[in-house]
Amino acid sequence: MSGLWPDSRRRLSANRGAVFALYIILAIVALALVGPWFNPNSIEALDWSHVATVPGLGNSHWFGTDRLGRDLFARTLEGTRVSLVVGLVASAVSLAVGVSYGAIAGYVGGRTDNLMMRIIEILSGLPLIFFVIFLTVIFGRSESLLFVSIGAVGWLTMARIVRGQTLSLRRQEFIEAAVASGASPGRIIFKHVIPNLIGPVIVYATLAVPQIILFESFLSFLGLGVQEPRASLGTLIAEGAGEMEAAPWILLVPGGFLAILLLCLNIFGDGLRDALDAKER
Repeated sequence: MSGLWPDSRRRLSANRGAVFALYIILAIVALALVGPWFNPNSIEALDWSHVATVPGLGNSHWFGTDRLGRDLFARTLEGTRVSLVVGLVASAVSLAVGVSYGAIAGYVGGRTDNLMMRIIEILSGLPLIFFVIFLTVIFGRSESLLFVSIGAVGWLTMARIVRGQTLSLRRQEFIEAAVASGASPGRIIFKHVIPNLIGPVIVYATLAVPQIILFESFLSFLGLGVQEPRASLGTLIAEGAGEMEAAPWILLVPGGFLAILLLCLNIFGDGLRDALDAKER
């Protein structure tokens, strides 16, 4: 009988849609990383002889330019890199908090579990976007704060998932054996419980990244995300929205990148969830 990971890898490989989505994601990441080396234009350079140039007219601006003559290809790749970093770092923050919180609540149980879950219920009832806005207003606008603030409000669902899985795991024989051997609760949680939750955690992380990228894009669209001279896909979409009628490519290029990236991340996340689903094996 094949193990969990070989079997999951086989099932994922058989899902052509998920594999194709993964290839597209890797292609976008590779383009965002190495594309600037092949692009003759820099991110901040202003080309006043090519202002709001349409893409594909035989000049050096492959994706056209914006109203300031800045190369849209270079800025879109920059925005893709920033959005991916925000998604990955904020997801890592939310996973670190959510996994630890949920595992502790599920393993300890009793009043501690009830108290910790009531805190989650209270936080879930708050408008989280206003919490992020509040942090931004108090501490100022910076990318590091953006990572932390988005991750700080994105851990609630992960905590619930991990807590539910932990409630079932703590009844398993290997957990009881660890307790009988005298292992401390902290060691049991971080050495035995959390490693056995890696499947649901990986799936949630894959699905959380596109949600966080979309959330960051929304904040940037409102002017609360990444600030000039840096750019994210959200800031580029916000700039393009004002030029939608006169120069639609300024909106369509970053918007297309964002739509394709989110679609592929969601398709791959769904495929990974199906591959790791124990009921399907």
